[in-house]
Amino acid sequence: MIVRSFKDIENTDRHVRAKSGTWESKRIVLAKERVGFSLHETVLYAGTETSMWYANHIEAVLCVEGEAELTDDETGETHWIEPGTMYLLDGHERHTLRPKTDFRCVCVFNPPVTGREDHDENGVYPLITEED
Repeated sequence: MIVRSFKDIENTDRHVRAKSGTWESKRIVLAKERVGFSLHETVLYAGTETSMWYANHIEAVLCVEGEAELTDDETGETHWIEPGTMYLLDGHERHTLRPKTDFRCVCVFNPPVTGREDHDENGVYPLITEED
């Protein structure tokens, strides 16, 4: 059994800040736990824009605080995301998130991330394994 809090991992190597400066993520469950997924609390900052494309992962996102506009960059369709709203990137959709307020969400990734990932120039997390 693993018991850990976001407070426990604050300012550790599990607390990742994007090079872009648009978000930070506390990665409470990682690939090294070997449970088949990773679990994160991520905050995207108000007034920023982050374009992402999880070509190597499926991600589910549950908004727990704040509001943001989500755009499917492939279709142009937009969605308003607020607390209690979930979106699932089950088709590896390219998407952009524009938080109107600081936007806090809980995210699940499959395959799990190692904690070392950051978006590349295409908005992709590389597929890194614990053996890399």
